[in-house]
Amino acid sequence: SAGLRRFASGGPLPASEALIVGSSRELVQKLGPQAQVRTAFITEEEEQALLRELDPGLKKKRYEFDHWDDAIHGFRETERVSWGEACEGIIQRVRATAFAEGSPLLGPVHILDLDKNGFIKPHIDSVKFCGSTIAGINLLSDSVMRLVKENDTSQWLDLLLPRRSLYILRDQARYHFTHEILKEEQSVFKGRKVPRLRRISVICRNLPDEVFGGHRFPDQIPPDC
Repeated sequence: SAGLRRFASGGPLPASEALIVGSSRELVQKLGPQAQVRTAFITEEEEQALLRELDPGLKKKRYEFDHWDDAIHGFRETERVSWGEACEGIIQRVRATAFAEGSPLLGPVHILDLDKNGFIKPHIDSVKFCGSTIAGINLLSDSVMRLVKENDTSQWLDLLLPRRSLYILRDQARYHFTHEILKEEQSVFKGRKVPRLRRISVICRNLPDEVFGGHRFPDQIPPDC
């Protein structure tokens, strides 16, 4: 639709609360501060800068479609510790926006590349290794993220993640709700189809207060996180 084309082109965007819908108004109000979407977080030029750094390495990998027991289908991934100057500034902006000053952060940034037909199944990231907050930039495609209460599937939120937006999940939205990226045939928000293209997410996480008996390893991302 024209509205969704405006999302992808960086044109006028609705207020952030219009990007979240849920099973009840009360749930949206309760979890709103813990499940945020910030539109147009990066510019088209910044998106291109990230792609120039990431694409050469990603394109050496094949998309994995045959691991049906895993949380992700149709993906390739990598980690990034060092960035060029322009991209380093973007990563620092994500961290300054999403995390409290002085919060211990996982050193490597997780890069997840989803094929057009790929999707992320409902899961909760490892609480043992990952802290209270996750923040990701969405590149190349609009998509829909769904959160579902772990012990009560009647409670849910859908987040519209426009291209070049930043999403932030923290606290209860991280620990008590599964999250997933809907596959192409299910990618609908408020009754409107949200076409899925190849999607890259650039993901920053913090560490829990205590890791491995109080010893933190900031340059190690656990594989199940």
